[in-house]
Amino acid sequence: MSAVKICDSTAEAVAGIEDGSTILIGGFGLAGMPVQLIDALIEQGATDLTVVSNNAGNGDTGLAALLAKGRVRKVICSFPRQSDSWVFDGLYRAGKIELEVVPQGNLAERMRAAGAGIGAFYCPTAVGTPLAEGKETREIDGRTYVLEFPIKGDVALIGAYRSDRMGNLVYRKTARNFGPVMATAGRTVIAQVTEIVDTGRLDPEVIVTPSIYVDRVVAV
Repeated sequence: MSAVKICDSTAEAVAGIEDGSTILIGGFGLAGMPVQLIDALIEQGATDLTVVSNNAGNGDTGLAALLAKGRVRKVICSFPRQSDSWVFDGLYRAGKIELEVVPQGNLAERMRAAGAGIGAFYCPTAVGTPLAEGKETREIDGRTYVLEFPIKGDVALIGAYRSDRMGNLVYRKTARNFGPVMATAGRTVIAQVTEIVDTGRLDPEVIVTPSIYVDRVVAV
């Protein structure tokens, strides 16, 4: 395993992301959203992307700005339509973007399964709804379950609070949300943090994402 790369800029952090990539983007609304990394990805130019996130963007910034540039082919999320998700709403109604809706717990568990090397799992969520159409079902102990498959990413963009120079990450309160599971499910994991401290300064008991999962870190 190579050591984590401490990047001097967000442009350096997102360099090399390829067209057609699946990008896992952390955040719950704006909490934990790696906005500066998304802005750098817009400048970098990768297109035909599949984005996995809790929601489909807020307002005109961050993920919504990436969508507005026409860089995203498909969104996999739990909450595609909110009061401020007009960018995605307009694209979807115009037939310019694909959507896969995944219940929030399933979204987290499918990424956790990818990180844990689990090939598939059965879950009762969405049984009897359009979200289960075409999926294998199985009765276990008198209850019907749907077969779900892992979601893995070529790249994970996550927002954390602090990192040490090894790449160990801690999060601040609700900004923790999807970052930890995405870090396990991404082939290349890029974290933006507010501060990078010397190795040994972070209390090991509060480290949530160990450095083994992290490839690049940038302070913003």
